[in-house]
Amino acid sequence: MRRKIVRIDDEKCNGCGQCVTACAEGAIALVDGKARLASDTYCDGLGACLGECPQGAITIEDRDADAFDEHAAIEHVRELEKAKAKAEKLPRGCPGTMAREIKRKAAPASDSPACGTPAESELTQWPVQLKLVSPMAPYFQGADLLLVSDCVPFAFADFHNRFLRGHAVVVGCPKLDDAQFYVEKLASILKAASPRSLTVVHMEVPCCSGLSRIAQAAINAAGIEITVQDVTISIGGEIAE
Repeated sequence: MRRKIVRIDDEKCNGCGQCVTACAEGAIALVDGKARLASDTYCDGLGACLGECPQGAITIEDRDADAFDEHAAIEHVRELEKAKAKAEKLPRGCPGTMAREIKRKAAPASDSPACGTPAESELTQWPVQLKLVSPMAPYFQGADLLLVSDCVPFAFADFHNRFLRGHAVVVGCPKLDDAQFYVEKLASILKAASPRSLTVVHMEVPCCSGLSRIAQAAINAAGIEITVQDVTISIGGEIAE
């Protein structure tokens, strides 16, 4: 339908996030350091966020958009609040649990380091452990998400170049950790961040394939549709499947 809806000028936006907290429907999220509409259906087009933007980056435009769904917006906000409450329960004494982004210089996607040249890290966030990450962390918003068993980077030598580059990552062990907790935590991330895709990378041993089941259960719990790639790594360090 054609209706009034928020428009965000990407060039003017400085990523301050004031519009995010001003939107009662949770229609705006920070993605890659910029404010973005999480979904047309969450935006009522009334523009309560306009006066909160110090850069004047937000306006109201008239365009074709999905109809505002008040029920969906309410449920969305509830899920965001649940995710925030869970994040606030994380231990505060250790600075290692603080969400932070790591800026890297862009490198050609197909390049591998030349002989004798140290490989560069492709990690762009901290923390990475699924138990410690916050579903509200900005680096998850609209990202390509990588769910990986913690043995994979030791077995697969080209892990950073082949899998980690360009992805937000969460790491866990489906055998030693609480699988149900992982399902709930991953579902919270999927709901709050609306990632573009999910890649699951695990070892070939039977217990490690539980990571794929955790991912599917989380997708079902989140009630979303998402492109999923499942990759198996052999103990010998090769892509087996």
